[in-house]
Amino acid sequence: MNKISTLLIAIILIAVNAKAQTFNDDFESYTAGSLLAQSSTTWATWAGPGGGGADDAPISNALAHSGSNSLFLSSILAGGGPDDIVLPFGSVFSNGAFVFECWLNIQTAKGAYFNYQASTTLGQIWSMDVTFQTNGDLKFTNSGTLLLQTTYPQGQWFDFKMTANLNNSSWDILIDGNVVGSFQNPVFNVAAIDFFPLLNSSFYIDDVSFNYTPYTLPNLNAAAMNLSIQNGLTAQNRFPTISIRNLGIAAINSFDLTANYNGSSYTQNFTGVNYASGSVNTLTLNQTMTLASGNIQANVIVSNVNGNANDDDINDDTAFTIATAVTPAPGKVVVGEEATGTWCQWCPRGAVFMDLMTQKYDDFYAGIAIHNSDPMTDSAYDAAMGDYITGYPSALVDRGATIDPSDIEQDFLTRILVAPKVLITNGATYNSSTRALKVSIKSDWQMGVVGTNYKLACVLTEDSLHGTTSSWAQSNAYAGNGNGPMGGFELLSNPVPASQMNYNHVARFIYPNWDGAAAYGATVNANDIVIDNFTFVLPAGWDANQIHIISMVIFNDGSTHYIDNAGTTTIAQAVANGFLSGTDLGGIGTVNGITFFDPSQEISLYPNPSTDQAFVKLNLQSAADVILSVYNVSGSLLHSKNYGTMSAGNILPINTSMLAQGIYVIEVSLNGKKQILKLVKE
Repeated sequence: MNKISTLLIAIILIAVNAKAQTFNDDFESYTAGSLLAQSSTTWATWAGPGGGGADDAPISNALAHSGSNSLFLSSILAGGGPDDIVLPFGSVFSNGAFVFECWLNIQTAKGAYFNYQASTTLGQIWSMDVTFQTNGDLKFTNSGTLLLQTTYPQGQWFDFKMTANLNNSSWDILIDGNVVGSFQNPVFNVAAIDFFPLLNSSFYIDDVSFNYTPYTLPNLNAAAMNLSIQNGLTAQNRFPTISIRNLGIAAINSFDLTANYNGSSYTQNFTGVNYASGSVNTLTLNQTMTLASGNIQANVIVSNVNGNANDDDINDDTAFTIATAVTPAPGKVVVGEEATGTWCQWCPRGAVFMDLMTQKYDDFYAGIAIHNSDPMTDSAYDAAMGDYITGYPSALVDRGATIDPSDIEQDFLTRILVAPKVLITNGATYNSSTRALKVSIKSDWQMGVVGTNYKLACVLTEDSLHGTTSSWAQSNAYAGNGNGPMGGFELLSNPVPASQMNYNHVARFIYPNWDGAAAYGATVNANDIVIDNFTFVLPAGWDANQIHIISMVIFNDGSTHYIDNAGTTTIAQAVANGFLSGTDLGGIGTVNGITFFDPSQEISLYPNPSTDQAFVKLNLQSAADVILSVYNVSGSLLHSKNYGTMSAGNILPINTSMLAQGIYVIEVSLNGKKQILKLVKE
């Protein structure tokens, strides 16, 4: 049975009040080999009380800190588990003092994991994730946000202890009696601990205990908590947010907040408020903090509550956090390409994090949302992105490793530090009558390179894109908050109706293709300046005020592929920069006698001549059955594909990499009406 000390409970009941709780278990009361949750009246599994299922775990006598027994958890399945052991606290602890302690032995090169649940109903809200990684790192996170990172010993028993003042959710972490870090957690409720062995986990637990001392509300107490300062770049300004929790009996009508960061301090007065007992109120301070390089602690102190110099409890008056900033390499712009689609139920996550990146890093970040199988799809761009990902949503930062969109910021903060070899400036002219957009891209080389390894591409994206048909509705796995908050999508339905959706960063076109055009000579010297021009005719329906021009210099030597640098501007910003005449690399329109695309035409072929890939672009005024065929000059059919019924704008790719140099005939059949295009393969 579990060893709950009735004597200790009695002492606490007398000394504090009837709600104090304590628990300890050294596993000596169980028979080795028996299932813990099945044998216990307190322990449970994720499936619920009673145990006995696949997620229950046996008591072990192979290794113990005290006595003979311990609990051993290890991962068997690729997704972790099936062991999933829960220690319920019996109720939700939301204020007062809480202490959790256990002894752990995590095998060398293995890991361990547990989380705190914020509700007695498991799976509703995670208070915190505690991950002992296989390399010896220990991370505390909340909804993916890092609260603290430290280290832990492997292959030996160590005392692990967490103490919390839940009034303002301040936590201290101790290993073998030494404080290794402190943080404030945005969620102040704890109701249970869930031990779950992730992949490559193997660990023993012994001498588990928790102690909870509830809080008796004084007359006047304002608790400061949840100080938040967005990470960023050195010299960026951030408005701190903070929550004031009324943990007194009396209402709070006025108070001061004093913010301290990097040697600077300022005080803001709040009057005329009415914060009821038990309420939590989030505020944004009206003065910014200018971020300094590094990880620097900031704090905000509440004082002068209702005109009193101190409230009745000074132990929860301070909220603190770590503000992190890095210094970007001069002229660096990082590109984030996201694979998404309206049909994809998890893709709202990509939309949220793409918007967040633009909000936080604007001039340093160029976001491109590449849609798949929906009305916003650019077929050529989508097909190329598909070769780099394994599912949706996915993202690439500067064409690096495939990641989840929620990890874009982490990769961004790494790439923004890398000095680019070339600085990019976008210029433009735009004729609103003809809708002709002429773009100039100035490449200012900072060092010498082998120019043939570097290519230039130009992308047009559009913000605030929307439609009316059901295909514009966004599938939404976050509806109902069943999968946690996600930037407001948890408040929307599944699917989100088209009338409620505006899509940002939408990839409208990439020219000439994923790999880019040969814009530079065999060698480029430091301080060389190269000017290249693209010409675009914006189709009807594209909003020129929402278009972004994103130019990218792409490195590819056959084995390594990445974006060295980029430039991002609106059309208005590019026009303000001025247009510079240079080498004409084509685009959408008629350039040097080569037809690329004009909205008045139904069919166009580009690039022509071609090397590895060409594209047929259709601008269909009405639905048509489409068949594309490729013939050699002798009339032999090389390839044919029936695309079925298509409408509006579409791009059909042609793989020319395997074709010999020469002339080919491209036949496009629209409802049986055939049109012929001539393609030159170089």
